Order: sequence, then C-alpha cells, then structure tokens
Amino acid sequence: MTAPDRPEPGPDAGVEDIEADIEATRQQLGETVEALSAKLDVKQQAKDKVDETKQRVAVKAQTAQHVVTDNPQKTVPVVAVAVALLVALIVWRRRR
Repeated sequence: MTAPDRPEPGPDAGVEDIEADIEATRQQLGETVEALSAKLDVKQQAKDKVDETKQRVAVKAQTAQHVVTDNPQKTVPVVAVAVALLVALIVWRRRR
C-alpha cells in the first residue's frame, strides 16, 4: 500500500485528532491485511484462473461459430483437415 496522504498529528494535537489518526491507521492496516490474504489464497486464485480460462474459451468458441456460419464455403476444408488429423492420430496411436 502507499503511504498515507494525511500528515500525522503533531505534538500539540488533541485527543480527537489522535483518535481519528488511529482509526484511519486501523482502516488502512485492515485493507493491507485483506489484500495480502487475497494474494496468499492459492485456492481462490486457481478458481479465478479457471473461470478466466473458461470465459476465454467460450469467447473463442463463439467467434469460431460465427466464422463458420458466416463463411460456409470455408467450413468444409477446415472440417476435412480436422477429421484427417484426428484419423491420423488414432491410427498412429494404435500402431504404437
């Protein structure tokens, strides 16, 4: 976190000023601890990464679907190549 934007109370500060500074410091410390906890939560970070990846895949699938429906003439060669690669992979794995 960054340094506070407010100056600390001086030697002639009243009780209210000191209490306000303490409360602001507590709030800032709480935010810092919360941010550190979020960074250290590996399980939540993994879930977030999975969700992010799912969204990217969904967007790419939707884009691919639009490309296929908008250009049906280009679809046949692409599907033929994909099927040929799949068959070649199956044959290659069975021979090994």
